[in-house]
Amino acid sequence: MNELRVLSIYEGFFSGGARILHSDVVRGLSGGAQRHAVLSIEGEMHREATRQPMTEDACYRALTAAGVPVSALRDRFGGEGREDAREVGRKAGRKGGHGSGADVFSRAELAATARATAAADVLLSLKEQPLALLNQAGLPYRPVVVCLHRSDPENQGPALDALRAAVAAGRVRACVCCAESTRAAYVAAGIPAELMHIIPNGVDLLRFRPDAVRRAAMRSSLGIAADAPVTVFAARYAAMKNVPLFLRAARIHLGRDPGAHVLMCGAGMTADNAELTADITAAFGDAPGLLRRLSLLGVRHDMETVYAAADVVSLTSSSGEAAPLCLIEGMMCGAVPVATDVGDCADLVAGHGFLTPAQAEPIAAAWSRAAALAADFAPALARSRERFSQTRMVTAYGALIERVHQDAVRAVRPARRRTRTRAGVPYGA
Repeated sequence: MNELRVLSIYEGFFSGGARILHSDVVRGLSGGAQRHAVLSIEGEMHREATRQPMTEDACYRALTAAGVPVSALRDRFGGEGREDAREVGRKAGRKGGHGSGADVFSRAELAATARATAAADVLLSLKEQPLALLNQAGLPYRPVVVCLHRSDPENQGPALDALRAAVAAGRVRACVCCAESTRAAYVAAGIPAELMHIIPNGVDLLRFRPDAVRRAAMRSSLGIAADAPVTVFAARYAAMKNVPLFLRAARIHLGRDPGAHVLMCGAGMTADNAELTADITAAFGDAPGLLRRLSLLGVRHDMETVYAAADVVSLTSSSGEAAPLCLIEGMMCGAVPVATDVGDCADLVAGHGFLTPAQAEPIAAAWSRAAALAADFAPALARSRERFSQTRMVTAYGALIERVHQDAVRAVRPARRRTRTRAGVPYGA
């Protein structure tokens, strides 16, 4: 039996839960009955105050180390002018416009895409943004599975229109929704319900688990006492994450508990991010001494260690979230989740932690309560591990990809028979 050839299309490589999760799926499936490859539209990204070449990204390195071929259409942005054109296009897209710089492809780029897609049986689009490329005329038809990871399609600019166009053209044969909130939001936006398949997010349970040694080592490296309550915030610096709200809650929490510590991880969570620095000044301007117990850790590749050191994992997002990976990873390491009511957070947190209104005081109070009750939540967190298994998730993705391929093959065979009858000669002669 021939291997099923699967090509994933990424907008680009940068730190974020969707890329981490999708890369885990690709690595988990590649090498068995399926052979996977990745095509990134951009070879370099500029996000969260960071310019990052593809080859420096942790997901890129993990994929290539596992033997998964990864290529890019564009080596670089091509200069600030091109980047600025794309930003203008994105802003226009948010107002219902089209034609962002990122949606303009050269003949060479389209030819490279045609070669790459022709060598695949099924295409996976990581979120809807790459569909601007796959919708271009002249590309070989291949069934597309779109992997959706947000609950706010209306905030995705022209990407939602690209998804609608791909569905109307018959290219999209399935959509993977990581959460019920994702499915509901996209159905409400006009995507047919019969295309939607919910595959909940999962993580590597061998990696993400309570670990006393990691906990002690991480706390020691940061000068945090063994019994100090620690809250971790793992997110990229973006408006949807509502970092100012998190910092206002941190100001209350650290001022109330002289032993508490707060850790902030993710792209843009560093002192050289001017916007973050301004947010910190706004929240802690009256008490700068408290900042000794707030650590900016930036992008970490040992999040299992960071989470193991924490008592609480918090999320203060105002929009966009579906099934946040940070909450799942943190819970699997023993941290009690505290989150605002966005996406499927209420379902994830139920029985494991606390859901809060988007207000600093209730959030800070929930952190204190969660840290105090961490031992009480431990049995529930342990019982939920199978629910969040990466093995379960990867198996479900593999089965859906196979089903989409088989459906496409069955759809082609009758057409071939009709062609043979009309032409009077064998198909392909």
